[in-house]
Amino acid sequence: MSGNQEPILVKEESVEGIPSPLLKLKSWQWWVLVSINILFLIGGQAASVLLGRFYYDEGGNSKWMATLVQTAAFPILYIPLLLLPSSSSSEPASCSLKTIVLIYVLLGVIIAGDNMLYSVGLLYLSASTYSLICATQLAFNAVFSYFINAQKFTALILNSVVLLSFSAALIALNDDADAPSGVSRSKYVLGFVCTLAASALYSLLLSLMQFSFEKILKKETFSVVLEMQIYTSLVATCVAVIGLFASGEWRTLHGEMEGYHKGQASYVLTLVGTAVTWQVCSVGVVGLIFLVTSLFSNVISTLSLAVTPLAALAVFRDKMSGVKIMAMLIALWGFASYVYQNHIDDLKVRRARKQAQTGQVDPHC
Repeated sequence: MSGNQEPILVKEESVEGIPSPLLKLKSWQWWVLVSINILFLIGGQAASVLLGRFYYDEGGNSKWMATLVQTAAFPILYIPLLLLPSSSSSEPASCSLKTIVLIYVLLGVIIAGDNMLYSVGLLYLSASTYSLICATQLAFNAVFSYFINAQKFTALILNSVVLLSFSAALIALNDDADAPSGVSRSKYVLGFVCTLAASALYSLLLSLMQFSFEKILKKETFSVVLEMQIYTSLVATCVAVIGLFASGEWRTLHGEMEGYHKGQASYVLTLVGTAVTWQVCSVGVVGLIFLVTSLFSNVISTLSLAVTPLAALAVFRDKMSGVKIMAMLIALWGFASYVYQNHIDDLKVRRARKQAQTGQVDPHC
């Protein structure tokens, strides 16, 4: 079984729930859809991180608001759900509604906590440093998949874990840290720890989602996996709203908007843009897994993590020290090892499927 995992998880060999319009697409039409989803994923993730950093740079300071916008635009995900409906299925539910609700609530709470950690990390780190540390999620992903999803720990996966860990260590030990203006060394360390913890928690979340699909829900159609993302985002949004009011940060929002360096209109547009781009990224992830494979979506997500520091360099003029460049190259090496292992696993799945199909049509059987 392939070990690659994304926020939406679908086994490549499963074609259940694919709507008939997709099966009738011409080659050029399919490539157009794939290209659009690649743009959504890379552009959405890079833009959301840059807008999050822009919010803090221009006077925003509410960590709960930054957490809220990461999931608040989840209704956007209803668009692909309505445009590409799954074929109807008469199969009975594999578990009770109570169990499904419990899964959504638990995962949603984890997502809210994870988003808060990411918000704290981005507050105290530059966008490029933040993105490089987020790359460690692949290493954590391999570890959690080994213990929770029974993924084999191969030499290539081990190499990926070591390289990505080494890349993060270089960032942590970098004395020439490019923290945002006014951020002390202690706050920089806090940002690093929170981002690293968020990457670990995110990887744990993916493994728990995979476990839920395989062992509890036992169904991975397009509608089921998209509904999980929608309803867990709904729970995470509710938790963020509760946190915003319980912490008292809601009282500061009016003053924050009035004191925003770029003006009140820019303040609103920044928050709305951040919320929308996060969900655009989610649509891209869903689309690529649905149109191609989960492996391909993983590769594009990996590419996105490498693009964001370059985008931050162009937009915010982030300082790219020699240590940071070395960390990026080591991280890319780790990415390549991880992706190549998934490619090998993918070839094995294809070969096994082909052999099974050959056996089914063998007239001598």
